[in-house]
Amino acid sequence: MQSATEQLPQAVEVLLVEDNPYDAELILRAFRREGLANDVIWLRDGVAALEYLFGQTSDEPAALGGLPSKLVLLDLKLPKVNGQEVLQRLKSDPRTRSIPVVMLTSSREESDILRSYDAGVNSYIVKPVDFDEFTEAVRQLGLYWLTGNQPPERRILVREPAP
Repeated sequence: MQSATEQLPQAVEVLLVEDNPYDAELILRAFRREGLANDVIWLRDGVAALEYLFGQTSDEPAALGGLPSKLVLLDLKLPKVNGQEVLQRLKSDPRTRSIPVVMLTSSREESDILRSYDAGVNSYIVKPVDFDEFTEAVRQLGLYWLTGNQPPERRILVREPAP
């Protein structure tokens, strides 16, 4: 029986939550071209993101073997559950609070920007319309968050089995 603290599995480098397949492909292509992320999970709506992160209920372990280890790229305008709600859930849970979240969206609305920062977003980036500018923005954010940023170690407490 262990009750020691262990390293959380580092299964995913980037969790991409984006409903637009064109934008998602540009992001994935930019990461691949720069060799920035070996393991990216792409989810198309807020419900899928919450289920991936927290399981069916908040008491279940995260699905697919672990929490994103380095970064969540989150679109604001998502089907089912919007990006603001996903962000609020991430930042209100101690298990996911320290995961950097970058809002990558087309919204330039001041209210969206303020709500995102009030909820704890680490960065808010408006998607450029131009293909080359979009690719360059993704490259720069990947370089910073995946190679330059130093996240805290993620630890979990291993629970003793019930008698």
